[in-house]
Amino acid sequence: MSRVLRPRRSCLAVPGASPKMLKKAQTLASDQVFLDLEDSVAPSAKPGARDNIVEALNTGDWGDRIRTVRVNDFDTEWALDDVLAIVRGAGRNLDCIMLPKVESVSHIHWLDGVLTHLEKSEGLEVGRIGIEAQIEGPKGLAAVNDIAVASPRIECIIFGPGDFMAAMHFPALSIGASDAVGYSPFDGVLLQLAVAARANDLQVIDGPWGAIKDLTGYESAARRAADFGYDGKWVLHPGQIDIANEVYSPDQDLYDKSEMILDALEWATSEAGGSQGAVMLGDEMVDEASRKLALVTAERGRALKMKRTTSFEVPK
Repeated sequence: MSRVLRPRRSCLAVPGASPKMLKKAQTLASDQVFLDLEDSVAPSAKPGARDNIVEALNTGDWGDRIRTVRVNDFDTEWALDDVLAIVRGAGRNLDCIMLPKVESVSHIHWLDGVLTHLEKSEGLEVGRIGIEAQIEGPKGLAAVNDIAVASPRIECIIFGPGDFMAAMHFPALSIGASDAVGYSPFDGVLLQLAVAARANDLQVIDGPWGAIKDLTGYESAARRAADFGYDGKWVLHPGQIDIANEVYSPDQDLYDKSEMILDALEWATSEAGGSQGAVMLGDEMVDEASRKLALVTAERGRALKMKRTTSFEVPK
């Protein structure tokens, strides 16, 4: 099935073991929530957390947020029961399943198969529930191009820095941050994940920043990922939401300019405009390459329902 990829600027983590946090999340301005059954939930609390999440999905007011549940990873004893409980209990009120620690296409094929079986048995539209694939180690990174095409359900690739840092023996203790000076050891990873996502028309999301009170550090990390074309970042605390929404939204002037470029080139390449391949827009020449760049920003702005504050006037 064809997927419409919605904004994921801010992806709010919500521990499934906390009914209080599950309720609070419904009042926050994040684009997405992922209700967590993995790292934020102790082993003994996982069965109860499944029940909490099913109740929250079925009775909560989530508005137009993307509703995702992060299950436990493929190699754990909880993964299958997680998927069965969530889809059987609340499949009609679920948008995606997030699978952590994806290391091979077999992990995605397993989840795809289980979801297909459940959708059929529960009378749901087959293929409706999407998959978010979280890359958290060198094996997953090495296989990310194959993982990205493992299922038509996949909507986004997510970087999981905490486990990745541990697997790569990074000399750091704070998730998402590095003690390196003058460069970021994450840059190569961010680029590789972004290339795999864009090559397959997927979204790409940066993971968490563990120092939740360090909003300056969070913003810096968010902007670094945005420079690589990322669509959004995880949020661990409500104070990070506005920053993520701002960083991953087009600036108003940039959005206006992108729409102006598209209008100018549409006119210039028409017969009325002289069938030109390039045209001057103010002091800048714009052409087909400019159109491709402008379309990225314009489409993001349109998805966010941004309003133009300028309009193109046909040259006289």
